[in-house]
Amino acid sequence: MHSSFKPPRQVKIGDAAAFAGTTPRAIRHYHEIGLLPEPERGGDDRRRYGYEDMIRLLWIRKMADAGIALDDIRDAFTTGTDSEDGIANTLERLEETLAEQEAELRRQRTAVRRMRTEGSRMGLLSDFVTDRLKNLPEGSLRQADLDTLLVTERIFGPLGAAVQATRFIVLATHPALREDSDRIDVAEEALDDSVAVDDPRVAQVAVERHTFESALQTVIEESGLDEDDDALFDAWDALHPEPTDDDEADISSGRREAGTMSAFEAIGKMPYDASPAQWRCMELAIELSAQNSPAT
Repeated sequence: MHSSFKPPRQVKIGDAAAFAGTTPRAIRHYHEIGLLPEPERGGDDRRRYGYEDMIRLLWIRKMADAGIALDDIRDAFTTGTDSEDGIANTLERLEETLAEQEAELRRQRTAVRRMRTEGSRMGLLSDFVTDRLKNLPEGSLRQADLDTLLVTERIFGPLGAAVQATRFIVLATHPALREDSDRIDVAEEALDDSVAVDDPRVAQVAVERHTFESALQTVIEESGLDEDDDALFDAWDALHPEPTDDDEADISSGRREAGTMSAFEAIGKMPYDASPAQWRCMELAIELSAQNSPAT
C-alpha cells in the first residue's frame, strides 16, 4: 500500500456494516439491546464508528457466526469474554444448544471447542491462524494482538493473518523485544492531535520504530520463522488450487461472492484513529526502511 494512503479515522454505519459482513439494521439492533455501545455522532447527527467500535463489532460477528446467542455475547462482554468464568459460562450454555442441533451446527461446535481449548477468542480465528499460534506459552498473546489478527484476517484472509502471526510469535517468546515494542507503542500514542507533523519527536519515534522493526526482522530470520512463512504459502496453495478458466472468468468480470470485498475496499472501511503526526511518523519509518533495504 502506498504510504500516502490513509484509512479513515471514523466511518458511517453503512461502511461499518460492509466491513463486518453484516447490515446497518443488525448494528442498530446491537445498539438497542446494549450489545454495542452507541458511538459518537458527526455534525450531520449520523453515527460514526472508530477502531474500538469496529473491533467489538467484528468479535460480535465472530461469536454470532459460531452460534452464540446475542444475550450470551452481551454477557460475555460484560463479564469479560477472556476471563475463565466468562468463557466457561458462555460455552456451557452454547454447548447445550449445540447438543440439541448437532447435525446443523457442526461448524459452530468446532469453533466452540477451539475457544475452550485456547481459553480465549483466538479460537474464533480461522484454523490456519489458530494452528500457527497454539503452541505459544499461555497468556503470552494479548487481546490487542488478537484484535490485530482479527482485522488482518477480515481484510487479507487467513493466509495474511497467519503470516502476520509471525510477529506476535516473536513478541510472545522474546520479552526484551516485547518491552521495546510496548515502549515504542506508548511513544507513538503520545503523538496525538496536539503534536505538529514537523515536531522533532515525530522523527525521533520514527527512527526508534525503524530500529525496532529491523531487530524484529533479524530475530525472525535467525529463528527460521521466515522459512515457516514460506511453508505457509505452500500449504495454502495446496489447500486452494489455482482457479479454473471459469473461475478466472468470474474474477475478471468482477463477480464475487455475496458479502465479499477486495482488500483495498476493506482497508477503506476500517477506521484507525491516528493523528497526522502518527501518520507522518509511520511514513518516515517506511522511508527509513526503504533507504536501508538491500535492494536500495
